[in-house]
Amino acid sequence: MKRSRLARWALWFWASPNTLIGLVLGLLLLPVGARFRRVDGVLEIAVLRRAPRRRWPFAAITFGHVILGTHAQQLACLRAHERVHVRQCERWGPLFLPAYLVAGAWQWARGRNAYRDNPFEVEASRLGDRRLAISSDTR
Repeated sequence: MKRSRLARWALWFWASPNTLIGLVLGLLLLPVGARFRRVDGVLEIAVLRRAPRRRWPFAAITFGHVILGTHAQQLACLRAHERVHVRQCERWGPLFLPAYLVAGAWQWARGRNAYRDNPFEVEASRLGDRRLAISSDTR
């Protein structure tokens, strides 16, 4: 779906508080060798040049229009999933992070997994996996 220039700017502005957090984190990671790359209007930041020796608590995390990932290959693998989170940030704006945390806490309080059962993650997994399957079918 192609959006008008005004609609794209409005979405960028609405998501900008989250994007600012991602930009600050990315800039703080520059001294350790983080690499920045713009892909389809989203800034992807690869923290490391290759896969980490030890497992990190996350492979990638989205803040507005910024995605921080452990390394470039991981960002490529998770691109469809993380793009769903970008759209969620555009929908929820500055309310995204609090809503995400509350949704996870609610799942945890109900005895479920705060991450896997979080509705934001469920949607990203469902739609991201479907986009990945569609793009694989068209190759």
